[in-house]
Amino acid sequence: MSTNSNPTSGFQFNHTMYRVKNYKASLDFYTRILGMSLLDSFEGGDFTLFFLAFDGAGSESERKASKFSREGVLELTYNHGTESQDVTYANGNTEPYRGFGHIAITVPDIVAACDYFEEQKVAWKKRLTDGKMRNIAFILDPDGYWIEIVENKMRI
Repeated sequence: MSTNSNPTSGFQFNHTMYRVKNYKASLDFYTRILGMSLLDSFEGGDFTLFFLAFDGAGSESERKASKFSREGVLELTYNHGTESQDVTYANGNTEPYRGFGHIAITVPDIVAACDYFEEQKVAWKKRLTDGKMRNIAFILDPDGYWIEIVENKMRI
């Protein structure tokens, strides 16, 4: 038993889960375009889970072991057969399912990142030049989930 009087000591935010319609398109987007690493995958009969994170260095066994011991993991849940069905997942930003809004990633140079996303023909929700907030952008993943792009000014 812990001697720490705070019962939440040691808690950390581990992952967010998205349902995806076409896992191949989603894996390509998150690994090739965003640069995340596939940590592990798990097939559960009629679904497959994919765990991704930035800085997925190490051996395959180290990456797999890290999926529940680190922060910033994205879990993609693919329900088999949805790629050929008329399935649309609510992204949380459209009526009547407003609630969840977006995830965010930081980049060392937001202008360079946005130029790269433009070259990759990524779908945009908001470019840097749109609206009043000129220091953030939003891109869309293959299922329409919003990803906020912000510059990390603390990076060297």
